[in-house]
Amino acid sequence: MATLSPIRFHPNLSCPSVYRTEHVSFGDRPLRARAVRKILLGPLSFLLLAFAVAVAPLAAQEPEETRGAPAEPADSAEIRTQMSTAENLLGKTPDRGAILYFLAASHALLRETFPALDRLKECVALKEGFDPSGDSVFAELKTSADFQRLVAEVHKDFPAVHQSRLAFTTTEKDLFPEGLAYDAGNDSFYLGSIRHRKIVKIPVEGKVEDFVPAGPNNLLPIQGIRLDPTDATVWSASSKDDVGKSELLHFDRAGKLLGRFPPAEEGKHDFNDLVVLHGGDVALTDTLANKVYRFGRTAHVFTPLSVSRAMLSPNGIALSDDEQFLYVADQFGVLRIDLRSGANAEVDPGRHNTLAGIDGLYWHKGSLIAVQNGIGTPRVVAFRLSTDGLHVTKTTVLENFLKTPTTGALRGDEFFYIVNTQIDNLNGEHILDPTKLQPVRIAVVRLP
Repeated sequence: MATLSPIRFHPNLSCPSVYRTEHVSFGDRPLRARAVRKILLGPLSFLLLAFAVAVAPLAAQEPEETRGAPAEPADSAEIRTQMSTAENLLGKTPDRGAILYFLAASHALLRETFPALDRLKECVALKEGFDPSGDSVFAELKTSADFQRLVAEVHKDFPAVHQSRLAFTTTEKDLFPEGLAYDAGNDSFYLGSIRHRKIVKIPVEGKVEDFVPAGPNNLLPIQGIRLDPTDATVWSASSKDDVGKSELLHFDRAGKLLGRFPPAEEGKHDFNDLVVLHGGDVALTDTLANKVYRFGRTAHVFTPLSVSRAMLSPNGIALSDDEQFLYVADQFGVLRIDLRSGANAEVDPGRHNTLAGIDGLYWHKGSLIAVQNGIGTPRVVAFRLSTDGLHVTKTTVLENFLKTPTTGALRGDEFFYIVNTQIDNLNGEHILDPTKLQPVRIAVVRLP
C-alpha cells in the first residue's frame, strides 16, 4: 500500500531547490522507449527508439573516425516516411517551429548531424521556446559549438521560471505515475501507476490507500485518469504500448471495475488520455493509431473523430466548460473539434510561441493549461485563448527546466502536476537503476 506525506506546502523549500535537480544534463542516460516516444518523438516506432537508446552509449565511447559510416536504424524507411508527412505540413500549419523541431530530431535519430543542426537553427531562430538541451535525442551534438550557441540563445530568450511549490511526495518510490486526477467530492487525488498497474487514492486529509489495487483485475499500465462529472465514477486509459494493446477502464466510487473496453479496430493502439462528458461519453486519444475517439457509454463503440490535418501522436486532451469544444494536442500543436457540428481547426499559437508537444492538457476559465514536454526541456504553461477559442492571446510560463513531468489535475485555481515520473528509469517492468529511485513529487502552482 502506498503511503504519502500529508498534502501541505513545504514553507522552507524553495522552487529552485525542487526543480534544479530535475534539469536534464547532457550526460543523462538516453530515455527509454516510452519516454522518447511520448516526450520527444511521438510517432517513431519502438524498434527505432530501442536502436537509438542502444547506439548512443556506443557512439559516445567510440571515436568518429573509427566507426566508419554511421549505421541507420532498421526502420529508417518509416522515419523518412514520417519526415515526409511533416515536410508536407510546412506552410499548412500555424507553427512552423514544431515541424522544424520534429525534423531536426528525426535527422538526429538517423545520425544525420548536419541536417539536424540546420533544422534546429531554423527552429531556434523563430524564438518559440524549443529547448534542445533537455532532449537526449541530440546527445551526439552536445559537443558541437553550434549546438551550444543555440542552447545559449534559447536560455537567453527563455530564462528560468519557478512559480511552483512542492505539495506532497510519495514514500512508494517505484510507482512511475502517468496520470493524476482530482475528486472535489471527497477532496482526494488519484495517482496512476504504470509499473504496478494500479491507482492510488490520496486524500487531502485522511488515510492513503490503493483505490484500485494491483493484481486482481490483471490491468494494463495505467495512463490518463478522469472523473465522470455526473456520478464521480473513475475512467482511465490503459496501455501496454510496446505491444500496442489498450483498454478503456471504468471504476465505481469504491474502485470496483465496472467495465473494460478494448478497441474494435485491428492494429496497435495506445489509449493515452481522456475527458468525460456529462452524458457519460468519453473522448480519448490513441497515440499509436494517431486518432481521437468518442466512446459511447451506452453503445460501447469507439467512433473516430475527423480532424483537419494528419495527427502525429495525439496525447493531451481538454474539454471546454460548455462541452462544445474538444482540444486535442499532438506533436505539432492543438486541434479544436466542435462536438456539435464536427467542424475542426488548428489553434494558432501566434508568433514566438508553440503549442507543440503537449502531454497533459486542461481547460481553465478560457485558458489551456499544458504540461509541455515534447519541445526539449519540459515546462508547464498557461495559454490564454481568444474569445473564439482559436488563437492564443497570452502565454504564461509557470515552471520550466523540468525533466519528466507528464500530467496534472486542477483543484480550483491551482494546478497540481507530477514533477518526476522517473519514466526514464523504467524499461517495460524493469527498473534500470534502483539506486536512483526517488519519492514521486507532486507540485502545485497558482494559475493566472
